[in-house]
Amino acid sequence: MSSALACAETVASQADVIEVRLDHLKEPCVLPFFDTLETPLLFTNRPSWEGGLFTGDETQRLELLLKAVSANSRYIDLELLSVAESHQRVQQALQKSTTKLILSWHNFKNTPDQKKLVERVILMQDKGADIGKIITTAHSHRDVLRVLQLLEVAEKLHFPLITFCMGQIGVVSRVATCGLGGYMTYCAVDEQAATAPGQLSVQALQNIYSLMGD
Repeated sequence: MSSALACAETVASQADVIEVRLDHLKEPCVLPFFDTLETPLLFTNRPSWEGGLFTGDETQRLELLLKAVSANSRYIDLELLSVAESHQRVQQALQKSTTKLILSWHNFKNTPDQKKLVERVILMQDKGADIGKIITTAHSHRDVLRVLQLLEVAEKLHFPLITFCMGQIGVVSRVATCGLGGYMTYCAVDEQAATAPGQLSVQALQNIYSLMGD
């Protein structure tokens, strides 16, 4: 916990939001982050079946997210494919909180066809997400273009969407997404702390944006 808080503090002034990956903590706890940081917080407790490190009981996994909701975290991230009971419990908790719900879906193997991707966006909105998140793995520039085209779909639905591609080919989408209407993009504290293939550090992304005149 102490090292996580120290890492967060090093980038607190550079980030609009700090994501806390509870599944990466040996003894995960929510409240110390509220006590230490003023930057808005996003809590994620990613299960192993969606690329995370949490392998315990679903009820235990959800309890940590519900504590973040009770503390009025800016956001929590719940996987789109979580069981119905988890969705129901989160929606009930959100009624008494200002927390925004991100429903996420990750594909670590490839990028599906446009039809399936659009279906995911619509399902996220139907399930009550405030913001959707679709992250795939790119094997060609066509994969990148297909994912970024989802931003047009989201705009027509008036649905905030986070979307880009993992992998070296997908790096450009991490940079471009916000300029094309994406809700936000994700960075690592530094190169060694990346949690997904192709993830840039905060400093690297800032350098790129600076060169672009943003």
